[in-house]
Amino acid sequence: MDVTVVIPTLNEEEAIGEVVEGFVRQGFKVLVIDGNSKDRTREIARQMGAEVVVQTGKGKGQAVAEAFEIVNSEVLVLVDGDGSYLPEEVTKLLEPINRGLADHVVGNRFANYEKGAFTRLNLVGNKILNFFFRFAYGIELRDILSGYRALKREVYKNVELKKAGFEIETELTVETIAKGFRILEIPITYRKRGGKTKLNPLMDGFRIGKTIYELMSRYSPARYLYIIGLIFIFAGILSGGYVVYQWFHRITHYLMAILTSLFIITGVQLIMFGLIADFIFRSNVEFRKELRRIREAMEFERKGD
Repeated sequence: MDVTVVIPTLNEEEAIGEVVEGFVRQGFKVLVIDGNSKDRTREIARQMGAEVVVQTGKGKGQAVAEAFEIVNSEVLVLVDGDGSYLPEEVTKLLEPINRGLADHVVGNRFANYEKGAFTRLNLVGNKILNFFFRFAYGIELRDILSGYRALKREVYKNVELKKAGFEIETELTVETIAKGFRILEIPITYRKRGGKTKLNPLMDGFRIGKTIYELMSRYSPARYLYIIGLIFIFAGILSGGYVVYQWFHRITHYLMAILTSLFIITGVQLIMFGLIADFIFRSNVEFRKELRRIREAMEFERKGD
């Protein structure tokens, strides 16, 4: 396959040489999208054989979106430049695509990580965010924040990326499943990174969690409305309980009783709208999948002729 390895960087001179060399040695084209590093990152990357482009904006998400516009290879591999991922394991990510099993492959870091690769806070935060994702989307993925991925051209040219920061992995994952592409996880090795991390565990963790919830409107509008509807119903139950309690003490709250009714009615309506939205959305996703299957079958037949 025609494969390009994309590496977003920012002050990664300690590890970038080893990372680029590892992919170049295997015969892959390497594109480094550099966020205006103040060290020798760009110089070392060029020396090791990579094409280097200076990022026009800021943030990892913006760098990835820019790379998606530049690259036109059959498959794009996305990897961090800090040396935490093994270049030789790229074949693990490419195999499911080669075999026609997936359109987007994610490396699961939790399958095999070195001691010190995660701080305790990062490990706990990752587990919580991944659990929240599985609960919110009903998709059994264990490492949605992994930075080692392989995507077919059809995927990376059609996803809509709006997040500029570290939320990019979450957005890529949601966009893939929202557009009906096949996503698959495979186990990889995760090493202790070279240099200081740029991730703020608390601030970036909050942004990622917020992104998981916000993107539900793209992938699962029903679940998005369910949560809001349940909040309204819960508020109605609380206010209704208070009204009943006071009524037993011969105190009547007419306005609060009306408010209770409005809370519960609004909550039920939101859940009903969610059911309708989910049916429409799921039908659209299945329609896209069927069109893709038909197109692939036609291309296969044409190649056979």
